[in-house]
Amino acid sequence: MSEADESPAALSVHDLKVVYGSQVAVAGIALRIEHGEIFGLLGPNGAGKTSTLSAIEGLVAPRSGEIRINGVDARRDPVSAKAHMGVQLQSSSFQPELSIEQIARLFGGLYGVRLSRAQISAHLREIGLDQESGKRFKQLSGGQQQRLALYIATIHDPTLLLLDEPTAGLDPQSRRALWRRIEGLRRAGSSILLTTHSMEEAQAVCDRVAIIDHGAVLTVGTPADLIAMHREDPRVLEVSHGDVTLEDVFIGLTGSDIRD
Repeated sequence: MSEADESPAALSVHDLKVVYGSQVAVAGIALRIEHGEIFGLLGPNGAGKTSTLSAIEGLVAPRSGEIRINGVDARRDPVSAKAHMGVQLQSSSFQPELSIEQIARLFGGLYGVRLSRAQISAHLREIGLDQESGKRFKQLSGGQQQRLALYIATIHDPTLLLLDEPTAGLDPQSRRALWRRIEGLRRAGSSILLTTHSMEEAQAVCDRVAIIDHGAVLTVGTPADLIAMHREDPRVLEVSHGDVTLEDVFIGLTGSDIRD
């Protein structure tokens, strides 16, 4: 039975292949994210994480495979699929001269969401930006920009939220605040797929994770299950220092070589 035949998940990916010329970036992976689940996609640089997200987002055309978002075939009906989706990229570049309130109104209009000034103020208060609403985007700190980007990505209440290294470069306080926001979005009904290089983040935030490398899924499970599953793997034991951690499993499976 294919994933398309099962009850609709927030996201189901089957036999996804992404190719750039002669280079295979994604080699037929399958993923399934349930409603209300936070799922982490882990892998070294060049493993295929961003290519996978880009195919799901509709930014690149896969060579083959099936992508369904809340049951909608994203390749056959991309407009309907994108209506169920919110996206936060590694670096969000909004118009630098616009204020936070103007950006919220602009993107609300693009998504067909009518927002009053009172609604925008309430939303910004929830993410700690109500005192900054008149500031231009270029005047915001990195953490404030990330909080705004996450708000814009969820302004239309998407079923599925895709986050590409959402806390990269943030200080510990801003990172923890964003974790709380992500957990709040899950409680409100969103399902979340995020990429991260932080094993701490994966263990703290994700219900399940997949480790991928060379465009293939190596293992999937809860962080605790992956540690238990691979704690006796010689490759993992070779790199561990004491009790096996998720980072040990990650390095043991993907190798110790530095990736560019």
